[in-house]
Order: sequence, then structure tokens, then C-alpha cells
Amino acid sequence: MARALLRHRGALPSLLSPAAPTAPRLVPSFSSAAASSLASLRSPLDERLLRLLSSEISYVADRRPPHQPPTGFKSFAVEDRPGEQWVRLRAARRGAGAGEEAIKIDATLFDGVAELPPDASLFNRVEALEQGPRLHLSLIVEVARADRVLGFICSAWPDQLAVRHVLTLRGTGAATDDRGARDFTYGLVLFSPFWLCTLVSVLSEFFSLSLISSRRKLEPAEREAVKKFLQEREVDAELAEFLHDYVANKEKMEMLQWLKTVESFVEK
Repeated sequence: MARALLRHRGALPSLLSPAAPTAPRLVPSFSSAAASSLASLRSPLDERLLRLLSSEISYVADRRPPHQPPTGFKSFAVEDRPGEQWVRLRAARRGAGAGEEAIKIDATLFDGVAELPPDASLFNRVEALEQGPRLHLSLIVEVARADRVLGFICSAWPDQLAVRHVLTLRGTGAATDDRGARDFTYGLVLFSPFWLCTLVSVLSEFFSLSLISSRRKLEPAEREAVKKFLQEREVDAELAEFLHDYVANKEKMEMLQWLKTVESFVEK
């Protein structure tokens, strides 16, 4: 033991000097550098995902760029908020006679597509593929004057607008609750034998349309009267075309924003 100490006596001063503890200080500096380098690394899956996101964002932004959405259409003002699944339009109109009408339209985003009949010919199938899907929007139209409100549920296609249901929400002389309004309306339908003549001849009068019951299918004369009633209020095929363009642009804008949000999340 003594001989071993004598052989290493030259190294004892350096081992016992204050500078000896420098070696342990290398451990924290090494670990912090390693941690920072590991944090900056991304997995191959993240890198691939970022490349795909960047490619998709460039495609949407450069080749199919969305445009600034319009704030109105004819007499309607457009109310839209990003992320909402519907678009609202409002307009005010001086109706025939006294009183002002308030028109409100709630349009959904694309909620359906036209399907070809099972027996469609090969030509029609090829033509449908070339033209792309025929998308569908649902509209709820409310026309209000004083205490009378009419509701119309419509189907909006790219080139036409079809009325599916007519609803009487309130009527003059009706009770304040919904049940009273419905009883009042249906009573007129059941007990007024000349209500259809009144509807067609006095189309410009708002009250005439409130005689239509929502519990049965509209007759051709009724449909024509309702169509003309809505056309006078600019609810027609042109509005359907505008809404299709607006909703397509809205979905494109929100898709682009969503892709950018996902990209920034993956980059962190």
C-alpha cells in the first residue's frame, strides 16, 4: 500500500487541488444541450405531415384561392361568422298596403347531393361525372309583418329554388301562444270554402298566404302563388345561385384557415 502511494505521489496534488471538481460541471451542460437538441427534432411522421399540409395549403391558396365574401345580395344584408354552419340574410321591404315586412333567411351549408336514378342511362351518368355533384342547400325563410309571420322551408339547388313547406307561425286574431295560432290558421282552411280563390286573387295581400296549412301537400295553384309571393321578395333562383357560390367560398376559406391552424400546431 505504501509503495502504491509513493508511485502515485506526483498525482496527489492535482487530485486534491480545488480545480478537481471541474469534471462534474460537464454533466449538466451536456444534459441541457442534449435536451434542447432532442426537443428540436421531429419524427418522420411529423415531417411528412408538414409537407402534406404545406402542399395542400399552397394548392388551395394559389390554384383555388378564396375571394373576399360579399356583404350583401340585392336588398339583403349578409350576416356570417367564421365557423358557423349557416349563413343569415336580412332585408326590410315595404309591402303592399300598410306596414313594413322583415325578411330573414337562414341557409345551411351544403347538406345533400342529387342522386341519379337507378335506371339512369350511361350517357346521363357520364354527363353527371363531367359536371360534378349537384349540391343542395336548405333554406328557412321568414316573412314578418306586425304580428303575422310566415315560414317557408325551401330546397336551393344551383339553378333553382323549390318550396317544400309553408308554415304559419302567427296570424291576426290568433292567441299569443303557438297552439292558438295553429288552431286559428287551420280553422280558416277547414271552414272557408273560398280560401283558394282568395289566395290567388289577392296574392299581394300578406294575410292571404297565411291561409295555407302546413299539414298537407300544396296544390299546383298554391305552389304558383307561393312562388310568386317569394319572387316579389327576391327569394328565387338567383338567390339560390348566389348562396351556392357564397357557401362554396365560405367552406374554402374555413378549410384554408383550418389547415394553417393544424400546420402551426404540428410545427410547435
